[in-house]
Amino acid sequence: MTGDGRAVGSWIDRRIPTGDGLGLHCRDYPGPAGAGPHPPVLCLPGLTRNCRDFEPLALHLAARHRVLTPDLRGRGRSDHDPDWRRYRLDVYVADMLTLLDALGVARVVVVGTSLGGFVGMFLAAGHRGRVAGLVLNDIGPELDPRGMLRIATGAGTARAVATWEEAAADAREANAMALPDFGDDDWLRFAHAVYREESPGRIVRDVDPLIGRALREPGGPAPDFWAAFAALDGLPLLSIRGALSDLLAADTVAKMLARQPQMQRCELPGRGHAPTLDEPESRAALDRFLAPWAAP
Repeated sequence: MTGDGRAVGSWIDRRIPTGDGLGLHCRDYPGPAGAGPHPPVLCLPGLTRNCRDFEPLALHLAARHRVLTPDLRGRGRSDHDPDWRRYRLDVYVADMLTLLDALGVARVVVVGTSLGGFVGMFLAAGHRGRVAGLVLNDIGPELDPRGMLRIATGAGTARAVATWEEAAADAREANAMALPDFGDDDWLRFAHAVYREESPGRIVRDVDPLIGRALREPGGPAPDFWAAFAALDGLPLLSIRGALSDLLAADTVAKMLARQPQMQRCELPGRGHAPTLDEPESRAALDRFLAPWAAP
């Protein structure tokens, strides 16, 4: 299917075929009636995350925007790739172009968290006409080795658990430094966003574990992140950084601002990698940034 979907509450679940035979899942929040002429907001999740990360934000933005929240291949309700070597940046960018073409969407404003920010950055660098603006959530062209080591070590290694309380406890252990103000209810909601019940009594991370292998055994030359960032000259940009981030250093944001002085910025106290985008400060920054594309 390319345009048909199943309505669920405030969104429509859509399934889009890729060029190599996989199916991508995307939640489509239609927004208000007047949102039609404006570029939708395309929310892209991090390495091991999925569209459920954006549900509170999407419901907020849908008052004035159409919002699309896809699962990248290997995550959520999108198909897992039988060849783990295709879990790479250029494939994710091609998938997003396929998705936009299938939905008849000419341009989007991208909100990308972590890996999703890289996908948005390379989508804009290589296909400038498809991207009207870009939000980089705790990601930039230069990565702190501390965060890279943590992510590469942990990706694809989460254990299966028997209860949602165990899932919440594991989520807390892995992410407490990034979200130090979370309580028990927050961690349970977090767990429901990143885990799924595979069978009764077996709850697993909602991601193909081989994504971790693709990260630890990359093939081919590394992408030139600074060259891609340089190609964004003049594009409306917003950088959101958690003040406790171990992946995006404050010095890197300063370098980004020097190269793209039009970039807006927001730093969130008490947040590490990555902000949820449900914080009042990040919501305010996003609303300001997205205002030019909002329905009246």
